[in-house]
Amino acid sequence: MDIVFIRELRAETLVGVYAWERQVRQTIEIDLEIALPSSRACETDNVEDTIDYSKVVRRVHEELDRHQFKLLEALADHLARVIREEFRAPWVKVSVAKLRLMQGVKQLGVSVERGVKPT
Repeated sequence: MDIVFIRELRAETLVGVYAWERQVRQTIEIDLEIALPSSRACETDNVEDTIDYSKVVRRVHEELDRHQFKLLEALADHLARVIREEFRAPWVKVSVAKLRLMQGVKQLGVSVERGVKPT
């Protein structure tokens, strides 16, 4: 199984259940693990046979600009659905964290896995 990953993708968005969180954009950190539909890129060395990291990053930013979420769970699930559908990924793991939101806590967040992880 081949997996591409993107770690520590930082983005500004409105997310949260509290009133102040709905008014002030926060920096969140996103980690992605995306299973490739095949290992063809290993043989062809062609970007068209893999998932283009830059396109994934661009789509994440677009979705965060278009949508607002109250819960990190809903945000992570939404990104997972977009990635699976648009990039034909059989499995994806999306972790989303708020940074330094609470005193003494560097990150807090959620991870979701969607699809069937190939073996």
